This record gives sequence, C-alpha cells and structure tokens, in this order.
Amino acid sequence: MPEPSIAILLPCHNEAVTIGQVVRAFRAALPRAAIYVYDNNSRDHTAEIARAAGAVVRSEILQGKGRVMRRMFRDIQADLYVIADGDDTYDAALAPAMIALARSGPYDLINCVRRDSDDAAYRGGHRLGNRLLTGAVRLIFGDRVEDMLSGYKVLSRRFVKSFPVLSNGFDIETELTIHALELAMPVAHLGGEYRARPAGSESKLRTYRDGFRILGMIIRLLRSERPLAFFSTLALVAFACAGVLIEPVIRTYAATGLVPRLPTAVLATGIVIAGALSLTTGIILDTVTRGRREMRLLAYLQHEAPSVADIGSASHQARSLQTAL
Repeated sequence: MPEPSIAILLPCHNEAVTIGQVVRAFRAALPRAAIYVYDNNSRDHTAEIARAAGAVVRSEILQGKGRVMRRMFRDIQADLYVIADGDDTYDAALAPAMIALARSGPYDLINCVRRDSDDAAYRGGHRLGNRLLTGAVRLIFGDRVEDMLSGYKVLSRRFVKSFPVLSNGFDIETELTIHALELAMPVAHLGGEYRARPAGSESKLRTYRDGFRILGMIIRLLRSERPLAFFSTLALVAFACAGVLIEPVIRTYAATGLVPRLPTAVLATGIVIAGALSLTTGIILDTVTRGRREMRLLAYLQHEAPSVADIGSASHQARSLQTAL
C-alpha cells in the first residue's frame, strides 16, 4: 500500500523554551512527515527557533487554540494529521504507533490517553476536572472516549475536512471528541507518557476559567446536537414547576369553586406555555440538526479512509511500541 502523507501540526504561543526539542523529536520519530508550527502571537522567539529546527512556520493572528486549529485544518492537506502541543509534555516517539493504529482500523481518531510520569505533570485540579468533564461527555454523547482533553491525537483527512471548528480556545478538544461521537466515527486509544513542562515553560491553561469554558461548550453542543433532549428537559422542569404552583389552586377550586390565587394561576399558565414552546422548539431543531448531521456525514464520505496497512503488522507495531513505553 502507498504510504500516507502525514502532517504534524503544532499550535504554539510563547513556547521558545520547548518548541525546538519538540520539532526535532517529531522529525526523528516521523522523518517523512511535514511539520507545521503555527505561531499564535508569540512574544518570544518561538517562530525563529521552530524554523531553525526544520519546521514550516506559519502564523495565526486571532488568539486562541481553537482559532489556530481552524486555520490549520483549512490550510494543510494530508492523509493523516498528528496534533500535539509545543510544550514537550507528550512523547513524540509514540507517533509511529499511533499512525500504525490509525491505518490498521482504519480509524479516524486516535487519542493518546495520558499516563503521567510524575506528580508535577498535572496542575492542581486538572486531573479531577478532566475526569468530570470526560465523564459528562461519556454520559451524554457515548462512552467511546477516554481522556477527552488530551492534546495528542491522530486524525484522518475525512475527520479534518468534515469538522466545522466552532470553538476558539482550549474547548477545541471537547468539540473534536463530540464530532467523532456524533458521526459514529471509528475511534481508538493508545496510552502514552505525559510529562511535566520543563523549567521556564509556562502553561497557558487556566484551570477554572478554561474548565468552565469547556463545560459551557458541552452544554452548547448538547443544545445544538441533541436539541430534543435539551429542550424537552427544560419543558419537563417547567411543567413540574407549574404543577407545584397550581396544585393548591386546583385543590381550593375543587373545595370552594373559587380561584382566590389568580396571580398564581396566571403564573402557572405562563410557565406551562413556556414549557410547551420549549418542547416545540426542541422538535423543530431536532429536524434541523438531523439535516446538519447529514451534511457533515456527506462531507466525511467525500474523502477516502486512511490507506489500510497490513492489519497484523500494524497492530503488532502499535502493541510493541505501547509495551515499550
């Protein structure tokens, strides 16, 4: 089978301390791959160091990882895309095993499940937050995902070219995951080392701000991808509240034939109307969402699957490299 073209995509913002080592490590792991570093308004020498290390350097002036990924996916053409951060926390030596696994399926998404090698790899609250947010997505959209917030992935061309990037920041990993789950794409996982940042390198992730942003993305995607479930839940809450309010009014009316709490009755009626409107909205948007999903699926089907290598040898290579780690 012909070897697939591979693009390594590294979004960067102020990663001068680490980017040179990251580019050299991926060059050693995948010598035939094209390495692209997208500089996102760095104030240090990230671009110069990446270029000196052998990467193709481009820029994105709109700030945010999601915006950088949007530009990457629009600009770069390849059969397989390796996505990683420029902070030297992921093991570039795992990339050949991830590529082999992607071709053996073929799979559209290979996600690196992080195995931290020291306690400093995760900042305070990150491990718990990752488990809670990943658990929420597994509960709502399906349990075929592990370590949703990992930034180390391999994506197929048909995944990338059917993916309408809407997020602007670190919630991009959530959107990537739900895109794969909603289109029922084949997904696989591979465990890999996750290291602490080297001295002098500073994380751009803000635990609480970005955690709430990711939670907001999950809610927005639930509203847009599962509108009937979302608006039906709101309708049920409205009907329950109206029932609680109207119950004493009905009891009084049954006993006396009077409605002394007219404002309460009017309020309950308004809440029921709002609930009915919410339910109707969910039904209408569910039809719209089905059409949008069909359009994304058609875009997905326009591209061929990753070229399938010999399944036995590819799977053996993936297992061997994972065992070595």
